[in-house]
This record gives sequence, structure tokens and C-alpha cells, in this order.
Amino acid sequence: MIKESITLMKTKIIYLTALFLIFATYSCKANEPEIIPDAPANVVTPNYNNVSISTDKVSYKPGEAVNFTIDYAKLSVSVKVRYKFLNTVLSDLPVTASTWNWQTPADDYRGYIAEVYSSVNNVETIYATIGIDVSSDWKKFPRYGFLSKFDQISDDSINAVVNNLNRYHINGLQFYDWQNKHHKPLPLTGLTPATNWKDIGNRDIYFNTIEKYIKVAHNYNMKTMFYDLVYGAWNNADVDGVNKEWYIYNDNTHTNRDILSLPSPFISNLYLLDPSNTGWQNYMIAETKNVYKFLAFDGYHMDQLGDRGLRFKYDGTSMNLAASFKSYIDIIKTAIPDKYNVMNAVAQYGQQGIATSTSDFLYSEVWSPSDSYNDLVNIIKQNNALSNNSKNTVLAAYMNYDKANSPGYFNTPSVLMANAVIFAFGGDHLELGEHMLCKEYFPNNYLTMKDDLKKSLVNYYDFLVAYQNLLRDGGTFNTVDISSADTKMSVAVWPASSGYVGIFGKKYDNSQVIHFINFSNSTTQLWRDNDGIQVMPALIKDAKMVLTTDKTVRKIWVATPDFVGGTSRSLNFTQLNNKVSFILPELRYWDMVVVEY
Repeated sequence: MIKESITLMKTKIIYLTALFLIFATYSCKANEPEIIPDAPANVVTPNYNNVSISTDKVSYKPGEAVNFTIDYAKLSVSVKVRYKFLNTVLSDLPVTASTWNWQTPADDYRGYIAEVYSSVNNVETIYATIGIDVSSDWKKFPRYGFLSKFDQISDDSINAVVNNLNRYHINGLQFYDWQNKHHKPLPLTGLTPATNWKDIGNRDIYFNTIEKYIKVAHNYNMKTMFYDLVYGAWNNADVDGVNKEWYIYNDNTHTNRDILSLPSPFISNLYLLDPSNTGWQNYMIAETKNVYKFLAFDGYHMDQLGDRGLRFKYDGTSMNLAASFKSYIDIIKTAIPDKYNVMNAVAQYGQQGIATSTSDFLYSEVWSPSDSYNDLVNIIKQNNALSNNSKNTVLAAYMNYDKANSPGYFNTPSVLMANAVIFAFGGDHLELGEHMLCKEYFPNNYLTMKDDLKKSLVNYYDFLVAYQNLLRDGGTFNTVDISSADTKMSVAVWPASSGYVGIFGKKYDNSQVIHFINFSNSTTQLWRDNDGIQVMPALIKDAKMVLTTDKTVRKIWVATPDFVGGTSRSLNFTQLNNKVSFILPELRYWDMVVVEY
């Protein structure tokens, strides 16, 4: 009994002593100045060899196997591959051949990254990285591309185009100007499709080229969307059964039809019809079903021409054209429920109705006055609000527009800076097809990508896929209380101006995402950069940061598409009271820091 009492007393003395030491230590530290850690060993950027790697599809169903191919001959040492969800390693296995597979987890709508690496004498080398999208439906995370040339094309050329888009994880293709007449897109010879026809631009279009593109795209799990106006008719459309009472008129006496006049070599003008007119809707339901009868398209990409001003119906009443699109989209979906529909909101015209329709995601063609980087952000945020955060956004935003009036090259910093902003705020950029887009007329291919842009864009799209659950899957945008503790970086709350690094946050239940976009030496804040004057941001290395938060931080990690293929890296940090200090290893265009609580 005495022995037990002595033991208990010793235990209490040890316990009280420990409490005193902890309290004394905390009291001292609370009065100490902030300590910014030096760059720790595990923050050093790994070597990066950039070996070619690919997957067999743009996305996978939960539990489906991913087939990888790597340029194994360039790997001179033993390597492994680790699969990660955000910053968590799921498995780590040796790579012993140029091809292998990985069975994806059962979770739907997840992004992963595969990192092929070696570690020799505690020095890690990243050889290749690639994003993996596990999604049962592409509309959740649309990554939209296009096709615009459908003459006689060899099988090898078709395969090469689609295989290239597969490496960028493009999961949907808009077939632009594939059709013959807008009011009768697929011409028939008797009861069968014509072998070939002219599009409105007087170009040759071949049925078998379209058919082959669809088949090859499906092999990569890409969805295919046929393009058409929701309200366009060619000259003399009355012979095809288009009724004069369906048209839009410039006057209330149905004398002058609304017309889009087109110059040579275009072979017809376009006359506009009322999308809400039931006669026109039924006509186009029949034409759309005719397209699907002969071509295995997955959906209908609907286009418009923006605000036409004051217009009238046949009966003399004024048109509310912006409000007419919703009924058109919904009636097509009702008639053909198993196909996708998406509609272009030209300069956001009609987007309010489109967003609440059965459109599967939102698509905005960006025009003036939405000229600044922050205007791109505002469109994405507006679309989020209009759809009650239920539909992600694709922006048709044409880069280096004036430069594309003659042959030349895209300005690489222009494209990467625009994509950094669009991707960081959860959008997608319609830009990739047989070439990169520079004009609203998609066949324009005057501007070419340089090799550095091609390589960088692969990393950007890998990043968009790998971290889609932080970029495009919920969360709430917020302002983060973060500052720079040295002179390497001047920070500003978004929207930033030239001379600053723009910072904004997105919060989740147990984490805070912080985006850094580097405008420290930018030459323009206009995203389109008409003449291609934007410059590469100055590299900022080992910037000391201080985050103010009332929460206890468990982990901090960083990822960027600009270094080591987007792989995530854990950062050392120090937390004293509500101040969290860490070092940002490097910043070129865009960094994403994740603070886990």
C-alpha cells in the first residue's frame, strides 16, 4: 500500500513538472520573434528529366485499368512509379518495362497523378508525370477541344491528331463547321448520307472523314459534339420546308428578315430564326435526329451570334432573344435525352437562361469589354453563381488575336498566363485541336505553337487533371491573410496588377488552397495580348511567407505546373500562435499551396 502511494506521488510530481516545463516553454516562445525556417532539404526541387509518358485514354471509369507507355530506353537507372491523390501516396511500385497498367480506385470524379522517379543517395529525380482522370461522365470536368478540317484525310493523320489531343487529356471535341446547310446539317442522297458536300465556307467535307474522327475519338474515351447554330438558315431554305413565320425580323411588319451577311468565299448568308418557335424547334429536332441516325456523335454544340438588338417575331411582337435559348435547349434534351447539349453564350449573352437549362456545362465565348485577366475570372464566377455551382465552365478565349492576321507564332507567355488564371479559378480553355485557336473562325491556323509552349501545355493539362478536385470540385473562394516576409515578392490580394504576385484562396472543410499568380514583371493585364507582348514572369525563389490563421496546421504542400511536372512537395513550416511561416521554393507563372488543418 505504501509502495503504491509512493509510486503515485512520483507520477504526480513528474506530471506537474512536465506541465510547468511546457507552460514555461510556451510562455517564452509566445514572446519570441517569428522564426522563418531556412529552405529545408525536402523543399529542394528534384531533378526533372522530362521523359515522354502517355496513357491510353483521356479518362477512366472507377476501377478501370490505366495503360501507361513510357520512353523506357531513356531510363538509365531503376525507377519506380507512385500514384497520388493530391499529396497522398496511394501506392509505390517498380517500373520494369515500357508499358504497364494500374487499376484505378473505386471513387468517382477523382484526379490522380502518376510520378515516375528514382532515388539515388537520397537525391530524387522525377522522370515523368501524368494526370489521370477517373470520371464516369465527362461533363463534370469538361476539357474541350475542337476539329475543323474534314476533307480527305489519311487514317494516319486522323490518328495523329487525336493521339496528340489525348496527351492533353481533351475529353470532348467540338466538330466545327462539319455541316452542310445550318438548317439541314447532314445532306442525304435518297435515304443515305451524301459522300461529300460543301460547308458554308465553300470547303470540301467528307462523310467518311467525320465518321473516322468520331470512331478514333471514342477509342480514347473522348466525346464528340456536332456544331450548329440554333437559329440559322441558308438562302432559299423555304424549299427545304423552313417556314417564313419562324424567322426573326428587323421590323414589326415581317418585311426584312434578320440576316448575317457573309462575304466570298462563303456560299450563303445566314438568316436567323426564333429559337423559341415550336415549328422551328420541331424542324430542328427532326434534323438533329437525322444526324444521330447516321453519325455516332455524342451531343450537340449549339451556337448563337450574341446580342442582335431590337428584333421582332413574325406577328410583330418584340423578341426576347436571350430568353429564347433555354426552351430550345430543353426541347432538344426532352426529344433526345441520351445525348449531351452545350450552348455558346457569346459575350455572356443569354447565359442566365442557358445556365438554368438542361445544358450539361457552360461555355462562354469571351469578347470585349471582358479584356482583363480579372474579367475572365468574373465570367467563371458568374457562371458558377448562375448554375448554383452545378456546372463547370469552358472559355472560348482566342489568344494573340491581331497577330493571327498573318502567319507567325503564338507568344508562349501570353498563353500560359491566361491558362494559369483560367485553370486556377476552375475553368477550362477551348484552344486545342489540329492547331491552337487564334480566331473565332476555327479553320484559321496562321499561328503555330513553339516547342516550349507544346511542352508546357502538357504540364498545364496534367495539372488541371491531377488537381481537379481542388480546382473544379466545390470549395469557396476566399481572401487569405498571407504576406511576404522578405523583399523577393510583392503580394497583392486578387485582382493583382503589374508588379505584384496576385494571391487568392479557396477553402474546403479541412484545408485552405492558396494560389499565387506572378505578374511581377508583366507587360500587360489584357489576357488576349493581341500583339503578343507578354513576357515570361521573373523567377522568384525561396520566398519567405507568413500565413495568419486561427487553426492548427497539420501539413503544407505545394504544386505547380511550371516545375517537376506538377508533382506535389511537402513544405516545412513553423507555427507560433496564429502565425505560420514557410518558404515557397519557386514561382514562375502559378503556384498552388495547400494548407491542411
